[in-house]
Amino acid sequence: MSDNLANPAPLGLMGFGMTTVLLNLHNAGIFELNAGILAMGIFYGGLAQVIAGTMEFKKANTFGTTAFTSYGLFWLSLVFLTYFNGKFGIAGNSMAFMAWYLFMWGLFTFFMWIATWKGARALQVVFLTLTILFWMLAARDAFDWTGTWAVLTGYEGIFCGASAIYFAMAQVINEYHGKVVMPVG
Repeated sequence: MSDNLANPAPLGLMGFGMTTVLLNLHNAGIFELNAGILAMGIFYGGLAQVIAGTMEFKKANTFGTTAFTSYGLFWLSLVFLTYFNGKFGIAGNSMAFMAWYLFMWGLFTFFMWIATWKGARALQVVFLTLTILFWMLAARDAFDWTGTWAVLTGYEGIFCGASAIYFAMAQVINEYHGKVVMPVG
């Protein structure tokens, strides 16, 4: 059996990137939260990233395993927190709780960003903008900043998700062509 395995990172990055863009189109006020966003959170943002994390484990990539599995489970937990909020006898989430939830994900992401410093610049951009996004979302919920701040947060999230999509497709296209077509730094 060969150890020559495919790179699972583009799968995980696309799951993260596309789901992040869609959720942040909502956060920017472009459309309401809907079943499509929740479905993306479960299946592409959630399950696809957990699968990518499992594949990274097989490749002995601790960073990829930790990142993809954690963010896949983030998406699953976020959908759960959104869907079950105040339903079925479950107490609703306070804004203070959500602020801490998002702050802690930002803290985790900050340390993951430090780990990227030896990697591609495109990866550094993904993790830096994700750290900023989580902390902007935490501030939104902590201080009830629902106006311009919330819209700006949404646009920052769109950029973050788009940067992950770029990095994913750069890896696929560069590998397929056997040369750098899309630079990653």
